[in-house]
Amino acid sequence: MAGKLDLDPRLVRKARRLAARAGQPVVDLARSHTTVSVERAVLRLAGVQGADPDGIPWVNRLVDAVAADVGLSHGVSLPVFHALRDFPDITVLAQKAAAGAVRFTVPSSPGVARRSALKFARAGLARVDRRRAERERLIGRLGDAPRRPWVYLIVATGDIYEDIPQAQAAARAGADVIAVIRSTGQSLLDYVPEGATREGFAGTYATQENFRLMRAALDETSRELGRYVRLTNYASGLCMPEMAVMAGLERLDMMLNDSMYGILFRDINPIRTFVDQRFSRQVHARAGIIINTGEDNYLTTADAVDEAHTVTVSQLLNEFFAHEAGLLDWQLGIGHAFEINPDVPESFRLELAHALLARELFPDAPLKWMPPTKHMTGDVFRGNLLDGFFNLAGTMTGQGILLVGMMTEAVVTPWLSDRDIALQNVHYVLNAAGNLHEDFVPARNGFIQRRAHQVLAEAIDLLGRIADDTLLNAIADGTFGIMRRPADRGKGLDGVAEHADDYFNPVTELLEAAS
Repeated sequence: MAGKLDLDPRLVRKARRLAARAGQPVVDLARSHTTVSVERAVLRLAGVQGADPDGIPWVNRLVDAVAADVGLSHGVSLPVFHALRDFPDITVLAQKAAAGAVRFTVPSSPGVARRSALKFARAGLARVDRRRAERERLIGRLGDAPRRPWVYLIVATGDIYEDIPQAQAAARAGADVIAVIRSTGQSLLDYVPEGATREGFAGTYATQENFRLMRAALDETSRELGRYVRLTNYASGLCMPEMAVMAGLERLDMMLNDSMYGILFRDINPIRTFVDQRFSRQVHARAGIIINTGEDNYLTTADAVDEAHTVTVSQLLNEFFAHEAGLLDWQLGIGHAFEINPDVPESFRLELAHALLARELFPDAPLKWMPPTKHMTGDVFRGNLLDGFFNLAGTMTGQGILLVGMMTEAVVTPWLSDRDIALQNVHYVLNAAGNLHEDFVPARNGFIQRRAHQVLAEAIDLLGRIADDTLLNAIADGTFGIMRRPADRGKGLDGVAEHADDYFNPVTELLEAAS
């Protein structure tokens, strides 16, 4: 694929240098702060389980109790593992803390508490390691998806027990990746619901038990089909680090995990998001999980032609943040989308230029190519044709993950029959086009090359301005998705704390020592 756009390698290197300059202050911020969700994620790995009669997880109760006594700036691990010496296990400690029967202190001689915390954290990460090895064994034994791009299909009824047969049916119809869409508004809950759930709104609650049930069901279908079927959910919102931990423990394969989506589209505080994102990506790296970034969402609020360069900027920032957290290129499902108004002249050529630019900037990343949504009108015949063009652009430009577009987008939640028709569209295009990306070479200095060069130049110009003025200011100014999100506002800011000199996080310490 290299060289089809004749991109100047010096400009590509400049773009990455600027992305690093723009992103490094945010990394420094993340490295010097913690959040309630990071601390809860540490304790989930240490084994805290269950919820109180009101459905609030014991891990929330425990972190809240520690924060009330000593704050978050030291981390919860030293106070918790100092107190644990008087209790039989860590969940009992959480229950007693919720009842007000424990008072937490930061030990003046922390050696014993540190060693205990590291022991529990090692055990939790060992569970994640075993699930990663299990995935690799299953792929080796059952076989993998027979082609690229992987066909990615969404299932979400609100009821996990309805999702399971629909997901299995989708896999039998040819889907390689099943994504269970999360219930509307869950990203704004500062706790993770407990257990299997049967009521959701435009999606199904992401819980550890729901993860476990769906993974077990898809393993059964994988054995039936003779190929490993991947499972996707969300590590985003106010509980991003905990979702990452649960995904690692239950062997999910992909997680939606964008650096700015929660800031822009859920009004979550930027500092909270960046701190949570770094920890979650460190866990994903250890678990062998592919992340999916959310640049496609910018184009649902901003114009896909005028703002194409902001997608490229976000992709480069997402790559920098991911690499810094330890993710490898094969784990970067960097997002982009087919969202240009089809009435715009040369719209398909523009889509090809944007898709090929992403492919050449990130040659070793799988890339997640998203279907049209903004300009779907309810005309299912037009919609099916538009999805066919989207599928064709995906195979012509060598995308890695192809989300199945629905002709009923913006009309109804898809029926199984809608999914069958959409999958027929995908499979027809992929089979008919074959390895068309090998033959597709834009004309030298033609329309597609010139457009790609223009978008890259605009992206470099914007990255330079961001690097000079800070990424947090750019987000506050509405640079991405035309959403203005100041760093001193947004949901979850009260759950952020700056590290004290003696801050200790055993999970981060172990992850960074291994990287």
